[in-house]
Amino acid sequence: MNTITVLVTGSNGLLGQKLTEKILEEGRVKLIATSKGKNRYPTQNGYLYAEMDILNPEQVKQVIDKYKPDSIIHTAAITNVDTAEADKALCHRLNVDAVQTLISLCEEKNIQLVHLSTDFVFDGANGPYKEDDAVNPLSYYGESKVMAEELLKNSKANWAILRTILVYGITNDMSRSNIVLWAKGALEKGLPINVVNDQWRMPTLAEDLAEACILAVEKNARGIYNVSGKDYMSIADLVRKVADYWALNQSIISEISSESLNQTAKRPIRTGFVLDKTIKDLGYNPHSFEEGLKIVDEQMKKNY
Repeated sequence: MNTITVLVTGSNGLLGQKLTEKILEEGRVKLIATSKGKNRYPTQNGYLYAEMDILNPEQVKQVIDKYKPDSIIHTAAITNVDTAEADKALCHRLNVDAVQTLISLCEEKNIQLVHLSTDFVFDGANGPYKEDDAVNPLSYYGESKVMAEELLKNSKANWAILRTILVYGITNDMSRSNIVLWAKGALEKGLPINVVNDQWRMPTLAEDLAEACILAVEKNARGIYNVSGKDYMSIADLVRKVADYWALNQSIISEISSESLNQTAKRPIRTGFVLDKTIKDLGYNPHSFEEGLKIVDEQMKKNY
């Protein structure tokens, strides 16, 4: 069997770097990594890197024409919910228009498109959610992701949508922060932190999400799949588990309500996913949150 060639967008991001790492370690697919600007991944061997600005349709076409991938894993997006709310035009260009560019090319060249989406497509009134539950986003970020999903559903492309929740992990250059690293860093410095106790999530280890992306390619998955960790917890519980794992002072953690934060964008209260379909169809097997923290800890010790 010929090795599948996979082009990854946003390869400098957390998920993008984990995909590079996993593909280099396991060699299950051939990688074309693409991102805006220079390659941030420390190893340059064993794969190809191309600079590609997802907002430049002509450049996207040139890169895809040159490398002729069998599949594209599209990780590039605005994921900061408040930034998306504050700059809706940029959010639309990155999270919707760029997806349309990829869809058109994938339709034309018969390329599979694996697209990353989010639990924020839901309003959080009655999570955990199944793949076919009705969407109702509360923020423009969530709305932009729903629009992208609709473009895919209405296209002739061979598409799979992987929805995920609160991705955490570590990159070699520590350039990508997330809730686990933020909480650990603040508590180690002895900085008092406020954490919401009325939002529930299923945090996702970046390695697990990368594995799900590769499984979706290998199995030529079609449709929507939920991809998250298996443990359901409040944000406050999550931060306390981080404190527990690294034996940090919990007395400086203050639990607050979402209302008191005055964030630009509204967040759903209870998301979380039912993972049965992804486990059954893709063979997805996520780590527990505790196991995920252990993996992050081991990587930190190795790298620093």
